[in-house]
Amino acid sequence: MKQKKQRLAVAEQQQSPPDMAQMPSPKEPRLGPLVTLGPQRSIYFSSPKSHPPRLGSEFFDQPAVLLAQAFLGQVLVRRLADGTELRGRIVETEAYLGPEDEAAHSRGGRQTPRNRSMFMKPGTLYVYIIYGMYFCMNVSSQGDGACVLLRALEPLGGLETMRHLRTSLRKGTSSRAVKDRELCSGPSKLCQALAIDKSFDQRDLAQDEALWLERSPLGPTRSAVVAAARVGIGQTGEWAQKPLRFYIRDSPWVSVVDREAEQDNRTEQRACSDKNF
Repeated sequence: MKQKKQRLAVAEQQQSPPDMAQMPSPKEPRLGPLVTLGPQRSIYFSSPKSHPPRLGSEFFDQPAVLLAQAFLGQVLVRRLADGTELRGRIVETEAYLGPEDEAAHSRGGRQTPRNRSMFMKPGTLYVYIIYGMYFCMNVSSQGDGACVLLRALEPLGGLETMRHLRTSLRKGTSSRAVKDRELCSGPSKLCQALAIDKSFDQRDLAQDEALWLERSPLGPTRSAVVAAARVGIGQTGEWAQKPLRFYIRDSPWVSVVDREAEQDNRTEQRACSDKNF
């Protein structure tokens, strides 16, 4: 009888569940020591693997002519409210030199509520309306009243959204689909495709979270940059002929091609090459 009780006691010990307080649950993760995380940078100001970092204030702090050329090849990024990113490579710009420039809104040094952005720090957006319905986007540079007009982009990302924006904002009743090369081939088309309006005026392109500039590894060579007369400034005397528009040669995304200027540029480059040789 005594042996039977001993056997029952052993059996009960083998069948009883283990002490759960001493065994970790297989579903419960083993936690290491707590780590205090430092401040996290916004994704708009970080350097993700897929895209280079945004360009800062120092990039814009140069004279208008140099900035207009430096813009070529860089990537403009627009982030919409729903998180969609629209991207385009800048292929055409115009420089406006300030008070001395008869084609500039700041000619003669005049300052108005409309052009105040032109006198703000380099990198400030100057967005104005033309014909009562279209917008143009400029970026201030070194020098009071000087800026660069962004004339055309090569669309890189978000083309269908750009097409929808261009179609919905385009005046008239035409239902013709907008071709890729027409999405951003002009200053007002560019603004429509990126949903840029007057609310962007006076924003800082180096700090804004909805619009910024990224450096592209695919910048044009010096020989690929064409210097030509600006567009639509015919009533400004000698300033109408000054070669202050810059674009990437052979780019199908440029708004206006100037074959005569391209030939003159080639002739000058050959002359410089022969002189250096």
